[in-house]
Amino acid sequence: MNRNRIYEIMENKEIRDIYYENRPVWVQEVNNDVAKIGFMDDQVEKDVFVEELYENE
Repeated sequence: MNRNRIYEIMENKEIRDIYYENRPVWVQEVNNDVAKIGFMDDQVEKDVFVEELYENE
């Protein structure tokens, strides 16, 4: 995924499925090419590179 697409999703508040390593996540914030994510299935937060995130289309 690219940074522009993440900003698009965040600004629209649309419900989109975003994944990191086959786990659904939500994006809390983006700083340059790093996104702070939270996992939907537990309380863990993690900083990952934007390009590691993907949509399930």
